[in-house]
Amino acid sequence: MPAFVTLSGRSVRLEPLSLAVVDDLVTAASEDRSTYAFTRVPQGREEMVSYVEAALAEQAEGRTLPFAVRWLHTDRIVGATRLMHLEYWQGPMPWPPGARGAVGEVPSVADIGYTWLAASAQGTGVNRESKYLMLSLAFETWQVHRITLKADVRNARSRAAIEALGAHLDGVRRAETRGADDTVRDTAYYSILSGEWPAVRERLHTRLGLFEAA
Repeated sequence: MPAFVTLSGRSVRLEPLSLAVVDDLVTAASEDRSTYAFTRVPQGREEMVSYVEAALAEQAEGRTLPFAVRWLHTDRIVGATRLMHLEYWQGPMPWPPGARGAVGEVPSVADIGYTWLAASAQGTGVNRESKYLMLSLAFETWQVHRITLKADVRNARSRAAIEALGAHLDGVRRAETRGADDTVRDTAYYSILSGEWPAVRERLHTRLGLFEAA
């Protein structure tokens, strides 16, 4: 499974998710919850403990790499995100098809998802830099072939943020899952391929004010 890692940027540090930050996550999730109309966010300590434990169980199987999001401007944990649905294409094909168990040391493709932020951290650039840090790890360290990002088709804010990265809309899967509001949700699927990463990285460097020396 991928090694535990902390990803540090200018205003954000992504720290390995653990039960030690449950109370901080509860505080973050207790801000204005009306901002979570299309995002399922744990409410209260009991739900948060279950949420973290489930993420850590998937991490132990090599299927996800979850993070707590620390906003360095305030030195507070303000949410969570993860690299997930990790698939390993190296080595022999598992049999029977769909059998669990990683066959490589680093993922070949991954999703970025389960992202939520406290209301006070939304619209501040925290989400953008968090995505940049995870995309950099995936494409430059793991050398994945594809990153997938998804959003409820009704979630205009999340879709705009994904599109601002330069991700390609692959299509909409109808009646894909149960939505955060307990309706049947259509999901917009986006992707970034390894060959597209340099242009996406340059775009993010500009938006984040990061410029490499000549």
